[in-house]
Amino acid sequence: MDKIRTGFMGAGGIARAHAYALNSIKFYYNEVPRIEFESVTSRTPKSREDFAAKYSFNHAQDIHAFRENENINTIFILGPNNVHFEHLLMALNMPGVKNIYLEKPVCASPDEENKMHEILKSNYPGKKIQVGFQYLQTSAVRAALEFWKTGVLGRPIHFDLKYYHGDYLQLSYREKRRTRLTPAPDGGAMADLGSHGVSLLMAFLGEELQIISAFQGGGFEDVHKGSDLFSSIILFDPSTKAAGTLSASRVSSGTGDLTQLDLYADKGTLRYSSHQPDSFEYFLESDNRWVRQAVGSNYQPVTSFPSGHVSAGWLRAIIHAHYIFLTGDDRGSFVPDLGHGLAVQRIVRETAFHLEKYRKMVDW
Repeated sequence: MDKIRTGFMGAGGIARAHAYALNSIKFYYNEVPRIEFESVTSRTPKSREDFAAKYSFNHAQDIHAFRENENINTIFILGPNNVHFEHLLMALNMPGVKNIYLEKPVCASPDEENKMHEILKSNYPGKKIQVGFQYLQTSAVRAALEFWKTGVLGRPIHFDLKYYHGDYLQLSYREKRRTRLTPAPDGGAMADLGSHGVSLLMAFLGEELQIISAFQGGGFEDVHKGSDLFSSIILFDPSTKAAGTLSASRVSSGTGDLTQLDLYADKGTLRYSSHQPDSFEYFLESDNRWVRQAVGSNYQPVTSFPSGHVSAGWLRAIIHAHYIFLTGDDRGSFVPDLGHGLAVQRIVRETAFHLEKYRKMVDW
């Protein structure tokens, strides 16, 4: 395999998770490319220099030097939402870059979204783009999706997905996360958290989901009213006529990090909750009983580290997402490409429009 010479655009918390994942691939898989941490860039010299020193990057560079670095062939776009599009354009125009990992959301404005569709039409020759919806590689979600696609549960009727946590109830946490408290669609709970939920629903139901309406709740004086702390949307699948809700929250006390999906179909029900992360449940009308399907670390290719029955965990999912990105060696996985990222972005953008309507209607 060709040597991977990575460049990180961003040196925050999510960049740390990506550095961990890239360092860990060799423990889990036998056939992996050699990975070299070539360069990291970020807005402030100290942040990139500290990151480079801690995680053994060859260089900490400003954006101009980074762009001219011909050694980089793989880029991870990990900065704030409002620079994702700008950084993608730059990466696409770097001749040596073959692989681009773009964190979600893919962009932050309707104009950027339109321009990204033009990029999608061009097929960006010679480049591979994968979007950072790592939750799709959670072991139990992968197994639940494979089971759903067998058709045993029949056609979907209605659904409900929750993506909740409560950290933004604390002022100190909000102060640390100011870049995520901008108005939608750049920021807000639905863009930051709900986009993962939209991605999950589209993996199960398809990318033609339509949004019908939206509402929001909660607010603090230090948070722009256009930055939803809690929001919920009503969605409709035109192909099956299934309908349901997706809720995203930063202010749900006591939930921890909760992701819960319920899919109700004409022959049964499928349920997944991150509070029971190593299994999913299903109910068959014909059997009149619930079944819990234990999953563990059911990744392909199978290796002895760790054994398949052990718990997987969030970081295991991001490791597998990177393995797929660098090798393509798991054709059964749902891989979020730029088209998928833009399908999710459509819902995020339309959510912002419906939330604005709601705020005017209730005199927010």
